[in-house]
Amino acid sequence: QVPLVESGGGLVQAGGSLRLSCVASGRTFSSYAMGWFRQAPGKEREFVAAISSIGRTYAADSVKGRFTISRDNAKNTLYLQMNSLKPEDTAVYYCAAAPISYSERQRDYDYWGQGTQVTVSS
Repeated sequence: QVPLVESGGGLVQAGGSLRLSCVASGRTFSSYAMGWFRQAPGKEREFVAAISSIGRTYAADSVKGRFTISRDNAKNTLYLQMNSLKPEDTAVYYCAAAPISYSERQRDYDYWGQGTQVTVSS
């Protein structure tokens, strides 16, 4: 088990920034691929960004250049820095952990946080 707890969501105006954090419990955090996913009302959950156990990153086209994923293995913490936010970024954001080195596929992620709401007003 890898309990995950997200924080940092909130209400922000378009063009603003937020930083999401996800703290993981357990001693195997550094060996897991970590990812951020989001689900907007009435839509399916979608991939946002992922980072491998050694720091390789990938972001969805919709957020590339605006969002940055990072991790601090010493603190068992995953981050998502979100800049230039748009109303279409409004969603519940979930962090997730996969017991492999890297993945962008939801089905590879075994552990999920409870989600944090991000709302971007126009």
